[in-house]
Amino acid sequence: MTSAAATGSKVTYTSANVDWEVFHRQFDEALRGVRAQLGRDYPLYIGGEAVTSSAPPFVHASPIDRDVLLGRFASALPPEVDRAVAAARGAQRGWAHQPWRARVALLRRAAGLIRERKFALAAIMSLEVGKSRLESMGDAEEAADLLDYYCQQVEDANGFVREMAAVTPGERNTDVLRPYGMFACIAPFNFPLALSTGMSAAALVAGNAVVYKPAEETPWTGLKLYEVYRDAGLAPGVFNYLPGAGDVAGEALWRHSGVDGVVFTGSKAVGMRIHQGLARDWIKPCLLEMGGKNAAIVLDSADLDAAAEGVMRSAFGLQNQKCSATSRVYVHQRVARPFVDKLVERTRAMKVGDPTERDVAFGPVINAAAVERFRRAVARARREGKVVFGGQQLSDGLFDQGHFVAPTIAELPLSSPLFREELFVPVLAVGEVSGLEQAIAEVNKAEYGLTAGIFSKKPEEIERFFDEIEAGVCYVNKRTGATTGAWPGAQPFCGWKGSGSTGKGGCGPYYVAQFLREQSRTVIEEL
Repeated sequence: MTSAAATGSKVTYTSANVDWEVFHRQFDEALRGVRAQLGRDYPLYIGGEAVTSSAPPFVHASPIDRDVLLGRFASALPPEVDRAVAAARGAQRGWAHQPWRARVALLRRAAGLIRERKFALAAIMSLEVGKSRLESMGDAEEAADLLDYYCQQVEDANGFVREMAAVTPGERNTDVLRPYGMFACIAPFNFPLALSTGMSAAALVAGNAVVYKPAEETPWTGLKLYEVYRDAGLAPGVFNYLPGAGDVAGEALWRHSGVDGVVFTGSKAVGMRIHQGLARDWIKPCLLEMGGKNAAIVLDSADLDAAAEGVMRSAFGLQNQKCSATSRVYVHQRVARPFVDKLVERTRAMKVGDPTERDVAFGPVINAAAVERFRRAVARARREGKVVFGGQQLSDGLFDQGHFVAPTIAELPLSSPLFREELFVPVLAVGEVSGLEQAIAEVNKAEYGLTAGIFSKKPEEIERFFDEIEAGVCYVNKRTGATTGAWPGAQPFCGWKGSGSTGKGGCGPYYVAQFLREQSRTVIEEL
C-alpha cells in the first residue's frame, strides 16, 4: 500500500477503515519528523505577520515527559489583543464581500490540507496533549470533516439567501443571513484541532473574521491550524493566531469592545463569566460549550459485556479529559456485581504508557493541576466508598517523567459529590440504583446536561430514557463508547443546562447559522 493510499484511510473515535501496519508506519514516520522540530521558538501571527510579545515566552513541555521541550511560544498581552482585533476588523469586510461559493471553496481546500497533513498533526497532538495514536488521528479527521460539513450547510442553504413572499404588487422581498463581523474563538486543550477548527470554520464560512486563542497547553496544534488556513489562501487578518494565558490574553480578548461575538469551549466557570460579561451596550452572540458530568445507566436487561466495554472506552479514552466522557455510572442493583467485575477486567487489560507508542490506549493527564485533582478525588472516594481499581499516581521509569495516574473505578454512595462535580480526570464513580426511575432522577441532579447513555434491551425503558433525560446527546447500547464519539453530520453535540448556551450544537445542522444575523430586504419595483 502506498503512502498516498494510507493517507486516504480514515479513523474516527469509534471506527476505523485502515491497514494498521501501514497506519503505524505512517505515524512513526510523522513522529520522527515532528520530533526533529522540537525546541523551536514561535511567534504570534497577526494580520499575516509574525509578531513578538514583551511577555516571557511560554516554555512548552510534553505531559508525557516534562523534560521534552516542545517549543517556546510567544504569549500575547493586551496590546497584541488590540492589534489582532484591529487586524481582524480591517480584514473582515473584504472576506465577507467574497461570494459565498469562494469562501466555501477556500475552506474546502483547508479541509484537504488537514487530510494531507493528518499524520503530522496527529503526532503533534499525541506529544502535546498525551492522546493515543487513535485519539489523535480521530481529532485530525474530525477537523477536516467539520470544515466540509459546515461548508455543506452554506451550500444547502444557498448562501443563506431566500426569496420571500410579496405582500403588494411590485414588491420583492429577500431574507439574508449576514455575518456579525469579528469573533473571538477561545479553544480547549482536549480536542485542540477538531474543536478549534469547528468553531473557527463556522465563523469563517459565514463571513466573519476570527481572533483565535488556543488553549495554553496546545499552542503548537493551534499554530498548525493557522498554517492550514494560510496555505489554503485565507487573506491576512481574517484568521489571527494569539496564544497566551487565559487570564491575560483570553480575558482581554473576550472583553474587547471590538469583538462582535464569542465562541468558546471550556469550563463552566469561565463560560458563565463570559456570558454574563459580554453584553454591555447590546446583546452579542455567545456560543458556549462548557463541559459535562456524563452518566451511563446500566439496567438489569442490559448486555453486560457491551455495557462494560462501552463504559470503559468512554470513561478512560483520553484519560477522561473529554467533555463527553463517562464519569459516573448508575447500575441496577441486581447486576451491579457482575457489571463491575467485567468493567474492572476490561480496564485492567488496557495498556498504559507513552501514548505516542503503538497500542497504548491510556496516557498522562494534561498537567500537574490535573494530577492534584485526581489525588483529591481518590482521597474522597476512599473516605466515602471503595476504590475497586486504580487509585494511585503511577511511578517508576517513564511514569516518573510525566503526569501519569491510574484509571480508577470507585463504588460510592449516591450522595457523594463525586457524582456531580466535573473532575476531568480518570475517576469513574459507580452507584447502585433500584431501577430506571431512580437512575434518571440521579442523572438529572447534576447541573450539566451534555451526553448520557443507557444499556437496556427493553424498548419502553429506552423511550422513557429519551423522554426524561436532561442531556443533549443521548446514546443507547453503544459498545464503542457509552457517552462519547459524536461526529459531524451524525451526532450534533449540544449541551443542555450548564453544558451549553444556545440549544444548538457543533457537529449539527443548525450550527453555522448561529454565526449570522438576519436582514430582511424589500425592494419596490416600478410596474
